[in-house]
Amino acid sequence: MDPGSIGEPWGTVPGVLTFRGSPTRSWHGSGPVPTDPVVAWRYPRDGTMCSLSTVGDVVKEWCGLGWTGQPAVFERDGRTWVVFGAYDGAVHFVDGVTGSPLLDPLQTGDLAKGSVTVDPDGYPLAYVGSRDDLLRVVAFDRPEPTVLWSLHAEDSGQPLWNSDWDASPLVLDDHLFAAGENSRMHVVRLRRGYDADGLVVVDPEMAWFTHGWDDRLIADAGWNLSIEGSPLVIGDALWFANSGGLVQAWDIGGLADGVRPHRTFRFWMGDDVDATLVPDADGFLYVAAEYERETERSHELGQLVKLDPSRPDDPVVWGLDVRSEAPSGIWATPAVHRDLVVVATDDGEVLGVDRDEGTVRWRFPLPDPLWSSPTVVDDVLLVGDCAWAGGMSAYDVSDTSVAPPLLWRVETGACVEASPTVWNGTVYIGSRDGWMYALRDPYRAG
Repeated sequence: MDPGSIGEPWGTVPGVLTFRGSPTRSWHGSGPVPTDPVVAWRYPRDGTMCSLSTVGDVVKEWCGLGWTGQPAVFERDGRTWVVFGAYDGAVHFVDGVTGSPLLDPLQTGDLAKGSVTVDPDGYPLAYVGSRDDLLRVVAFDRPEPTVLWSLHAEDSGQPLWNSDWDASPLVLDDHLFAAGENSRMHVVRLRRGYDADGLVVVDPEMAWFTHGWDDRLIADAGWNLSIEGSPLVIGDALWFANSGGLVQAWDIGGLADGVRPHRTFRFWMGDDVDATLVPDADGFLYVAAEYERETERSHELGQLVKLDPSRPDDPVVWGLDVRSEAPSGIWATPAVHRDLVVVATDDGEVLGVDRDEGTVRWRFPLPDPLWSSPTVVDDVLLVGDCAWAGGMSAYDVSDTSVAPPLLWRVETGACVEASPTVWNGTVYIGSRDGWMYALRDPYRAG
């Protein structure tokens, strides 16, 4: 399987098709980034995207987009499509230029929290999970979005934690890679094609799945072992982590020939890893963790760790402690930018960390919590925050040696937990106020 190179776009479809843009989760989008943007449109024009959902025994209203919530943005039939799941429990299909709906929303049975993935090979298919137990394959070449197939969280056994699907799937060589909060990794052979009427079809079958845990992890971390970070593929290695803090890689090089994957790397962070793993072009991997369990291991390693996968028995290059009182640490996926790793913490700090030394080169505060993943395109850093009105700020990171100056800020009506997508002069970002926003320079906004 060829997942592409670090920092490069993915597939034959122009756009940002999945969380962090590619199977290596290392491509943040395409500029230009706006220099002095306004709100070009806000979707929906009438009402907000809100619904009631139960967490534990508490029913509350959820609005807008949350973690990770990065929209898929791509070009199709002369239009820019924006596809995303939201807290109204629906998947939306929106014109990226005008903010008008391209299709009616696809309603699911609960919150749609994770980032949608769009097929990289040109098939009009979206892959998206919901808190209603189902990961769906959705066709959008019809008058209405149509579910062609779904994977239930119990199809691979009783969920160890719960049945949500926060992770953003991948599609490589007709295989769907999907991780769930049921604590399992699934690989589905899609068998995509078209019927006699030219409409897209799939005929999926489960090719392989594995537990995301082992007995040693349960002994170390307990039973909260959901997979919420998005899987990535580097070469022939499938990487993922879970809420127990287990980082692992599986060799998938023989999957197309029917050879079962086998595990090649195991590392325990000591605490919950919900952020997606981040590679660099030199072969290293950066792991960001929360601080909840207060384990000795998390004290020893810190919450940001650089690993060398070529040394599986002793992979730690450095670790950085960013914790305060539990819960704290890192929910947002870091960004590799030149000689830095840029990190946003739950406590409300943005850190520029030296990639070689693991030391903090600069830092600045923003209203916490910071769950939106720092995004860098064309030397511009984008960070969402939770100020009283919420917002998206842009910083100049062309000089990595100094704290970056603020370029601009646009406020929304509530916390920005979702991650932004940058595409051709527009920043697309969801807010907890109930809307999706398109931010553009005024001369582009008409």
